[in-house]
Amino acid sequence: MATTRGGAAPFRSSDGLSTRQVGTSDEIQLRIDPMHADLDNEIMGLRSQVKKLKNVAQEIHSEAKYQNDFVNQLQMTLIQVQASVKNNMRRLNRSMVQSGSSHILHVVLFALFCLFLVYFWSKFSRH
Repeated sequence: MATTRGGAAPFRSSDGLSTRQVGTSDEIQLRIDPMHADLDNEIMGLRSQVKKLKNVAQEIHSEAKYQNDFVNQLQMTLIQVQASVKNNMRRLNRSMVQSGSSHILHVVLFALFCLFLVYFWSKFSRH
């Protein structure tokens, strides 16, 4: 937006701004046409929208951080539960092995008792 010195005619920009020289000094004065006076309102509206978007972005950031912490806590809990389940499975397997051998011993003793009972019953029933 250049003008020549010495009273050059003002020219208009595409946004409704115009320049003119003031007197004989080298100062340039900007003037906004009333038709485009709502630019300030639009700028303020854009500022408020940017502030809202900034707030939304901050809320998204804090929610993502909260959910990330929650997922990390769940992972730690899952690791602890897996370790606990693994220990309990070992205990259960040990008790099953011990109980299984004890169970077999009980079955063998019962079978021997039944054989002796049948043997004595057959001995005493002949007489």
